Amino acid sequence: MKIYTIKDIARLSGVSVTTVSRVLNHRPDVNRETRERVERIMQDCHFVGNANARGLKQAESDVVAVILRGRLNPFLNALAEAILQRTVSSDFTYVTEFIDEKADEFQTALRLYHEKRVKGFIFVGSRIDGRARVMDGVDVPMVFATVSTAGTLLERASSVTIDDRAMSREAMVALLRSGHRRIAVFGGDRTGDDCHALRYQGVLDACRACGCTFDESRYVETRFSLKDAYDATRAFFALKGDTTAVFCMADTVAMGVCRALHDIGRQVPEDVSVVGFDGTELGKYFVPRLTTVVQPVDEIAGQTVEVLTDMLENGAPPRHVVVSSELLMRESFC
Repeated sequence: MKIYTIKDIARLSGVSVTTVSRVLNHRPDVNRETRERVERIMQDCHFVGNANARGLKQAESDVVAVILRGRLNPFLNALAEAILQRTVSSDFTYVTEFIDEKADEFQTALRLYHEKRVKGFIFVGSRIDGRARVMDGVDVPMVFATVSTAGTLLERASSVTIDDRAMSREAMVALLRSGHRRIAVFGGDRTGDDCHALRYQGVLDACRACGCTFDESRYVETRFSLKDAYDATRAFFALKGDTTAVFCMADTVAMGVCRALHDIGRQVPEDVSVVGFDGTELGKYFVPRLTTVVQPVDEIAGQTVEVLTDMLENGAPPRHVVVSSELLMRESFC
């Protein structure tokens, strides 16, 4: 008599191996019709699942790595947490790595790939540049949350993002239409195609739309931490004290800017308007409450897990999801 494997049952049922595993483990996230079909085929084939073998297989190979680049960034931490909350009932084991924003997430991924036989990756706060070439031989699904992989050489990479360029343009236009012209922009490296570069392009788009030119001497590259933003603000305003507004590419930076302005005797927003980016929970309760571009954490997290699961379980091709965001006007703007 033929001995049927879980792959045989999946093929005969017209479902994935993961779905058969869910039926075997009596998981609730399988619809009744599918469950009954799989159970009927298992009965017809006299199939009995081997729990020990399933557990061993999962321990050895069903691992997904979540790599967060920027461990001091509260928005990225909130996003990683939301992603992990959506994986509680998954058949895959999720492991997390939190690294500094200047660290190399791709070398981290390569190490995990070899050490843990990782079957998929989620990158949070990543940056696509030449470093990504080390992933050429890593043929597993991956999803980048907050940075688009459309048009890159990463053939197995999906992405879930907002329209960073458009939202940065909207924030900058709001400042310009309020009469501000001496505007500083605090952000990251402007080269490449990551979210920071796109936000910078949005700044330039806004200036062109409003008939003015951005003063490059008012761009401040800073790490996305409270201390670095604080120190950068004090140094910048010692030279450019006539600045009337600051657009920050992260709420963390905006909060550091606000504290530094307070300490040098400038009021927000009476003397200097401050606009952030991300929509962190802390920004709601900060004094003053931050005007910011709100990224929908729950939606980005849900889409990220959904896209990766579809790639892992069904062999779905990569896709690039853009979710909506909004500019929320609060007390730090006038």
